[in-house]
Amino acid sequence: MSNKWFTGNAARGVMVVATILLMQGCGFIKSKFGGGKGKGQDVGVVNGEITANGRKGWKQTTPYGMVLVPSGSFMMGQADEDLAATQANMNRRVTISSFYMDDTEITNHEYRQFVNALLTDSVSVLGEEEIMTKFYPDTTVWKNDFTYHNGDPMLEYYFSHPAFDTYPVVGVSWQAAQYFCTWRTNLYNDYRTKEGQFVSPRYRLPSEAEWEWAARGGRNSAKYPWGGPYVANGKGCYLANFKPQRGNFDADGYPYTAPANAYNPNDYGLYNMAGNVAEWTRDAYAENASAIVWDMNPDNQNADEPRKVVRGGSWKDISYYLETGTRYYEYENNKRSYIGFRCVMDNLQGRTASKGARARR
Repeated sequence: MSNKWFTGNAARGVMVVATILLMQGCGFIKSKFGGGKGKGQDVGVVNGEITANGRKGWKQTTPYGMVLVPSGSFMMGQADEDLAATQANMNRRVTISSFYMDDTEITNHEYRQFVNALLTDSVSVLGEEEIMTKFYPDTTVWKNDFTYHNGDPMLEYYFSHPAFDTYPVVGVSWQAAQYFCTWRTNLYNDYRTKEGQFVSPRYRLPSEAEWEWAARGGRNSAKYPWGGPYVANGKGCYLANFKPQRGNFDADGYPYTAPANAYNPNDYGLYNMAGNVAEWTRDAYAENASAIVWDMNPDNQNADEPRKVVRGGSWKDISYYLETGTRYYEYENNKRSYIGFRCVMDNLQGRTASKGARARR
């Protein structure tokens, strides 16, 4: 046996061992400690030894009407000039875990299921007056938000008439949006429990960072969700519902709100992440948020701060508020004709997820 033959085979052996170790480290090979199947795995303890492996039956699927937003890292903050000179969204790199998000804002007819359920099942607990005051959309916002404005048709028809069923719900406070998420979670998990399934992660409002990551659609430096620096395409067609030109509300096709799935979605399959209605996030507002929150899944939940972050701009706003990096706030108990919301759900199935996976509406 020659030294050359021995040396070559030894080198190859080292490479094989190194490759195996690398694959184990990346999770490609299951050791007996990580996921091997054995007798009694569903019991957990056999013959005095722990034999428990993963419990069977859990698989997280994309909830109806949601899309899967992948995990990733991006430069959060102002994507263009800070015209208002607020210095309230300084750039910093953050990392976001994967989650599911409603592909549209919650619509009138979706929210109607919530208030109808409360009026049917919860009157004895909450009382009809509290339900109508706190959770029912305030239709008077169409007149109260604007001085010398004929909002009577919108007040009368917007939430009640089927013509607006697929339009985003407005006149809902941050507190009501939170309660909707709780109700939606209970509705879903009650069903899963009856079917003998594991409970699902809860629905909730997105954090401010999650919202911005989703709005950018994988385009890290995007000024708007569609990626380009302009609010119209090459043919002059506006790409969102906002206040273009010098107050020509109708120029984008809709004088007030638009259907929740109007205009093209961004690269994650999300509609109207700019314009139509601004959206509540769960974060409390802080001017120095970039300095006080962590850079991994930033989240500023402060019950003592009544100001809550609002993102995305609306049908009544100029294009500055449509930018992915523009942040502002509203008080948690206020209801506006230009603020709605959408829900998210944590993705527990894996750390990463391929973009583009979505449920059919």
